Amino acid sequence: MLRIGLTGGMGAGKSTVARVLADLGAVIIDSDVIAREVVAPGTEGLAALVEAFGTDILAADGGLDRPALAAKAFGDDAALQKLNSITHPLVGKRTAELIAAAPQDAIVVQDIPLLVENGLAPLMNLVLIVDVDAEIRLRRLVESRGVAESDARARMAKQATDEQRRAVADVLLDNSGPPELVEAAVRRVWAERLVPFEHNLRTGTPARRKDVRLVPPNPEWPAQAQRLIARLWLACGAAATRIDHIGSTSVPELPAKDVIDLQITVADLAVADGLRDALGKAGFPARAEYSQDSPKPTPQDPDGTDLALWTKRLHQNADPGRLANVHVRVDGSPGQQFALAFRDWLRADAAARAEYLEVKRAGEAKAAGLTGQEATLAYLDVKEPWFDAAYTRALNWRDR
Repeated sequence: MLRIGLTGGMGAGKSTVARVLADLGAVIIDSDVIAREVVAPGTEGLAALVEAFGTDILAADGGLDRPALAAKAFGDDAALQKLNSITHPLVGKRTAELIAAAPQDAIVVQDIPLLVENGLAPLMNLVLIVDVDAEIRLRRLVESRGVAESDARARMAKQATDEQRRAVADVLLDNSGPPELVEAAVRRVWAERLVPFEHNLRTGTPARRKDVRLVPPNPEWPAQAQRLIARLWLACGAAATRIDHIGSTSVPELPAKDVIDLQITVADLAVADGLRDALGKAGFPARAEYSQDSPKPTPQDPDGTDLALWTKRLHQNADPGRLANVHVRVDGSPGQQFALAFRDWLRADAAARAEYLEVKRAGEAKAAGLTGQEATLAYLDVKEPWFDAAYTRALNWRDR
């Protein structure tokens, strides 16, 4: 199923976004609700808190007196760690139960206030951030919720900054205006991104463009790549030796197709094949029909006829809002080394960048009016001969 992380600062209006998503059919899992549920009267969570902090954290009705607990738990780091060691596993267990109970074609939205602070973004297929400037959020807390300004500022200071939230955001939902604006934005994201993403994930279908089109360089490409890399590391674990942003989108100031290229380096092809299911579940289904790079002459194969040297595995992102190719290559193989050397060469050599851009423009022109495989082949027909020569040039540059 598709797992969406939803978060935002205090006063941002997550509840509005969650309500719209629920109306559209999402399964909402609210961490705040679960946190209260696991310490309700009669639960093992409340019993453990009483044992750890004493009976004076109980209210007259036998429930948890939250201010009394806060006075004890938030006074020092050891007490807070004790509180978290009791509640976090219980919240995690209950969250896992709710996720397991959701239909396999569900879009599960996990409303987690501290998603950024607790480093949970890589666990999600996509992260939605409800984005509102801190001063606007402060005004809402004071004027609409009756929170004392000093208290609101103190609580906000303990949360992630706006910049930290934006760094993990796959989708920013601006909620600084009237509610109907953010509600319309949520419906667009649902229809144009979440629903097709869920379908692609469930069916193992990569998201792809039909045409070949270069776009101006996007300063957000590196950050987008890092968010994908974090998810890939979680899927690969120790099976990967390195994961890199490669290709044109990794080269500043270079126009490119709006497709992030990433490279997972592994010890051998058996490891690459062993990652197939894990990458697919993480949202990166395999493209089995692409199993090698275009061979080029190498010192061990001067004729460039040994296809085994250029074997790889290819996966692509299922997210239609962020196309990505994930090349899985063996450490030290010609293709793995060329991907890194080519990127670094282009970053360092302005003349090489300009030359490559001319080739890319020529490929784009040849692919104009074509779609699908025809467009891709036309584009590559122009690029591959240049790549054959660039292979030696990039490696010579690296060795120098």
